[in-house]
Amino acid sequence: MNCEVKNKLLTIAIILIIAIAVTIGYYAYQKNQDYAILQKNNYNEAFGNLVNYMNSVESLLAKSMISKSAEHSAQTLTEVWRDSNLALVYLTRIPMNTEELSQTAKFLNQVSDYSYSLSRKNIKKEELLSEDFDNLKNLHEYSVQLENTLNQLSEELYAGSIKWEDLGQKNTLEYAQAVDNISVFSNIDSNLKQYEGLIYDGAYSDHINKADKVGLVGDNISEEEAKQVVEKFFGQENIEQIELNQFLQNADIPCYDFSVKLKNQESKVSIEIAQKGGAVIEMQNNREVAEERLSQEEANEKGKSFLAQKGFEGMKETYFTKLGNVVTVNYAYEYEDIIAYPDLIKVKIALDNGEILGLESDGYLNSHTSREFNEVKLTLEEAREKLNEDLEILSEGMAIIPTEWKTEILCYEFKGKIEEREFLVYINCETGEEEDILVILDTPGGTLTV
Repeated sequence: MNCEVKNKLLTIAIILIIAIAVTIGYYAYQKNQDYAILQKNNYNEAFGNLVNYMNSVESLLAKSMISKSAEHSAQTLTEVWRDSNLALVYLTRIPMNTEELSQTAKFLNQVSDYSYSLSRKNIKKEELLSEDFDNLKNLHEYSVQLENTLNQLSEELYAGSIKWEDLGQKNTLEYAQAVDNISVFSNIDSNLKQYEGLIYDGAYSDHINKADKVGLVGDNISEEEAKQVVEKFFGQENIEQIELNQFLQNADIPCYDFSVKLKNQESKVSIEIAQKGGAVIEMQNNREVAEERLSQEEANEKGKSFLAQKGFEGMKETYFTKLGNVVTVNYAYEYEDIIAYPDLIKVKIALDNGEILGLESDGYLNSHTSREFNEVKLTLEEAREKLNEDLEILSEGMAIIPTEWKTEILCYEFKGKIEEREFLVYINCETGEEEDILVILDTPGGTLTV
């Protein structure tokens, strides 16, 4: 074979290889395009359903404020419970930063739980109090804000000024700030951040805030004294700069709101210090956590050790949620083998090195105190007889649970299962009444209750 023929064959081979490569590349490109379109359609459908159900929740809450018929009110509130749950389902299907929309999810959870609790009152022929209607009015006002914000976001998405791929790849608040005419993300977070819980989003994890913050002790402190608390919390040697953002006089707990620049970390950390007594109400550190090294048990111990160092003794881990490589653990106060669910602290733990990235102690500060209850009239054995015969008991003990009416009940807590589904059943220690039943959900994102 002469040289000219070899060159021709080589040229043909190269052309074939290029043609195959182009064909494969085009096929992969088309597949990616098809997938992107499918994903976009799924996001659009989920967001459309979220908006529709949120609009429905707002309308139903408006109806519930004027209904005087117990039967009709029960039906309306049941529909609120259903539609707020469905709105929450579709909220989880859109690619927005979960941390930034956590207030929205919390609000929908609380609307669901509170409407359900009021519907139970109606079913029991108990008259709704003026306070119940005030709470419904409060919920409705926030639902209008959320509805308007979601409708605005819908318009921006439809106009193309916001794209799903941008939301999925960027910090949404940073993205919103980069676009002059978009404030929807900060609107959602800031409007609802002021809203405080009526019920809870897990096992009694956001109960009613109390007018008398019994967990707050001590005298009022100055800004300079609050700054010293911040220095002690992080360690003065680790701090580069502390800046007061504002004094939140009208917050549920009046506090000093600081931004802290830590050494060797780009993003700032936020921390709120109570004016009364100088307790740390909340701390949030949003550093990225790239990998997971710690087990859940190790994270639990890290959180418990941290709380003990900060003066929160006797805390026991209860439930947890996991997002990426960060886990948030709920710790409740325990004494004499009684778990006090109202005295709750949430701790966010990085699973790469166990660093504490977040703290929420408002539940504890609202409720922690010495308690006196009426004499326990029911024995554990008698309480056990109140349970469904089919319930296989896994554990039992005593617990203090909050109610919708700003009270607390001492109960026997039974954890059990029926046909592989786990439950928590609460029997009143004094009356023997079944106060509550929660379903335990073990999900990839944590252990939850509904």
